[in-house]
Amino acid sequence: MIHMRPYNSFETKNVKFLVDKQIEFATIQITETGLKKSILDATAPVRAYFEEKNIHDYNLQLQGPEHKRVIDTYIMTEAAQFLTKTSLYRPVTKKGDPRLWVNKVRDVEFLRANDIFALIAHKNILFVINLSIVDIVKVCLSSIDTPLKDLILGLSREKNSVSDELLRLIKDRMTDWMPAEILADTGIGRTVESILGIEMNPSKNPDFKGIELKSHREASRVRNTLFTQTPEWAISRLKSGKAIVEEYGYIPDGYNHKSLHVTLTANRPNPQGLGLLVRTQLGLLEADEFSLATLEDGTFRKINDVAVWKLIKLHERLLTKHRETFWIDAETKHESGREFFRVSEILHTKNPIPSQFDVLLDQAMIR
Repeated sequence: MIHMRPYNSFETKNVKFLVDKQIEFATIQITETGLKKSILDATAPVRAYFEEKNIHDYNLQLQGPEHKRVIDTYIMTEAAQFLTKTSLYRPVTKKGDPRLWVNKVRDVEFLRANDIFALIAHKNILFVINLSIVDIVKVCLSSIDTPLKDLILGLSREKNSVSDELLRLIKDRMTDWMPAEILADTGIGRTVESILGIEMNPSKNPDFKGIELKSHREASRVRNTLFTQTPEWAISRLKSGKAIVEEYGYIPDGYNHKSLHVTLTANRPNPQGLGLLVRTQLGLLEADEFSLATLEDGTFRKINDVAVWKLIKLHERLLTKHRETFWIDAETKHESGREFFRVSEILHTKNPIPSQFDVLLDQAMIR
């Protein structure tokens, strides 16, 4: 588990704004114990983010105060910023579990127990924002210039791509009703790629000059698929998809063989008792079987292992497939046995944050 509570609505608004602005960040919760002792666990997502941004690699750090690393840090409020230091270290006790603490953070009345921080690394400097208190959206939309606004909008402007070119092509070629090439689930996606001159191929790489295209019927109840990834069968209890179907499948009406078309989510098993468990410390995502009866604390008792993915592999697929993505919604109509569509909305995403992928899995926002 990641040991962080779900975001509330205010925090969700802040996180969504940062993601929309293509800001890379990690999050950490200020526990009551951590606040009292001025010490925080550097969770696996935070460690991965620090390593990716070349801030710090805890794996190379020795235990003890003499090996402590200190990073220049700015605490960002809505109106100002405060220069301080962040300590990164591994204590001699408790197996040297990675720790961190932002110095002088109390001096600006910046935190409360259970608040959630965003940590943004840029040019070897750490920027700390309290997502539970600071209204990032209000600050960035204000006409008043502040250090926080300059930071967020400046980082956002640095992200350049061929997205303007792709957007122009879609506007030029797909705003009117277009006939789908085939009447199938993939009909619109195939037609979009064909119109843009993208040849069909089995490659796992993005479609248009590094931008992935995901087309979706506006009225469809089917969720968008991020990517597909085979489990690590060598370390899974069940060694194939066939074995999973044999043990947990069902026979649909009108069929004479087992099938299994289900959604798995963290925190709550589906009717087959299957669910996801994020094991961040081990670097694993598990598909497990759980009891359907809740325990006293509201959780579910794990009964059996099913299959396993390595989180690092999922991160690699996410970064490869969705470094930049156009999520295309299309409204559809049927005439004379043919399907027609036109683009109604495009969501542009860029630079996914692997640490947030783990958090969203754990909070059942990705399933």
